[in-house]
Amino acid sequence: MLLLDITIVNVALPDIQSQLDASISDLQWVIDAYALSLAALLLTAGSLADLYGRRKVFVIGIVLFGLGSAACGVAQDVLFLTLARAFQGIGGAAMFATALALLASTYTGRARGIAFGVFGAVTGVAVAVGPVLGGVLTTGLSWRWIFWVNVPLCVGAVVLTLAKVRESRNPYAGRPDWIGFVTFSTALAALVLGLIEAGERSWSDGLVVGCLVVAAVMMAAFVVSQLLQSQPMFDLALLRKPTFTGGLVAAFGVSASIFSVLAYLVIYLQNVLGYSAVGTGVRLLFLSGASFVAAAIAGRLTEKVPTKWLIAPGFLLTAGGLALMIGVGDDWTHLIPGLLVAGVGIGMINPPLASTAVGVVAVERSGMASGVNSTFRQVGIATGIAALGSIFSREIAADATAGLQAQVPPAALDPLTAALSGGQVQVAADAAASAAPGGRAEAARELVTQVGTTAVVDALDHILLIAAVIALVAGLLCLVLIRQKDFVAQGPTPAAAEEPEARDGVGASA
Repeated sequence: MLLLDITIVNVALPDIQSQLDASISDLQWVIDAYALSLAALLLTAGSLADLYGRRKVFVIGIVLFGLGSAACGVAQDVLFLTLARAFQGIGGAAMFATALALLASTYTGRARGIAFGVFGAVTGVAVAVGPVLGGVLTTGLSWRWIFWVNVPLCVGAVVLTLAKVRESRNPYAGRPDWIGFVTFSTALAALVLGLIEAGERSWSDGLVVGCLVVAAVMMAAFVVSQLLQSQPMFDLALLRKPTFTGGLVAAFGVSASIFSVLAYLVIYLQNVLGYSAVGTGVRLLFLSGASFVAAAIAGRLTEKVPTKWLIAPGFLLTAGGLALMIGVGDDWTHLIPGLLVAGVGIGMINPPLASTAVGVVAVERSGMASGVNSTFRQVGIATGIAALGSIFSREIAADATAGLQAQVPPAALDPLTAALSGGQVQVAADAAASAAPGGRAEAARELVTQVGTTAVVDALDHILLIAAVIALVAGLLCLVLIRQKDFVAQGPTPAAAEEPEARDGVGASA
């Protein structure tokens, strides 16, 4: 459910946009509200689980996630949907922070490895089927069902958890780092708000500049707070190991590149080429299917091939795949080679990235290490969606204005530009046709369609290039930073490992 609600929403965005009259910045918030809650609360939720009980926090998380899903399904405007998505993210953070810790406390020895393997396989399946399942629900029923389907699953999960999962907590857990939580979440929210508003306003706008300044100040305050505390939310000493930093770069890079640009590929496929949600989901199987197969192979290679030689080449393939997608037109098949190559790259990155997050720290610090890595994934999604979306909408608006202003009355130009900047080419074309006098309706439709399609394609090419550069830089940094000698033996028995983990107070943050 947690991963589906990241991937499944993408194919429903155009339907949400048309039914709730949402702008491109509204759609960015629909995705980012969930990612922001996850990123801001993940480590704090782990601390609360250590203190009050992992099963208890897990069940509370499921309940909150289910309530948030139900609220998303009944949303009548985009603001309510965004707030409900943020509420979903609160429950999601509680579930993310405790799921692996509950598995670790329930299973030992070989059974633990099998449990983690099943967990990873379910993760891969969720990523693979998300776009198709989202398309089927959106096309066959309504976009609301991508959220409502979670409710019975949450009920079943609560029943199973209460019946079968035993409680575990950390008797040595300290209190949550509320200063770190407030400063980090404020910095991240201000950064994302500034990036999104830059697309609607300009980079020199007072609100945008103010948000970016607040983000910088609060992030500095967060760093200072972590350095001064004895039990910080994020022990910055972990950054002394280059491989740990490389893992954070990888987590951020894969989310800020391919996973962020995916939302705008969906808008292109549905709003420009006119495919249904299910048709879009099927076409994205080239990406998710290739990722699923490559991940299965990479998982087997992780014990034989040094981690850097999976992650770094995976990023290079992802960058290459994104570059191959550049030059899209009115034929979606141009995307197939790029989707396949990028999918293989994603599949090579994800399995070894999990071990990079925890493999370079002692077992008692693995909870914090995994939690920080997961947080960077969500930060990558939030900032990537915001930044790429701002560039996407501003470029469309500029190109559309330049192409239409000589032939469209000033009063009609702004509404058309606003629709086109959200990728709604058909909506803008229909509006132009209905407003055109006499027999000029078809000519107006053709003009707006041509100008709008060209503007969206050019903007999409630009953000594909930016995403490719992000992936390339991430790959090169991982090649330099990730070192096999940084990995430590993870050999203590579960019983022996339990007490040190408890002393650290962050074991639930995986």
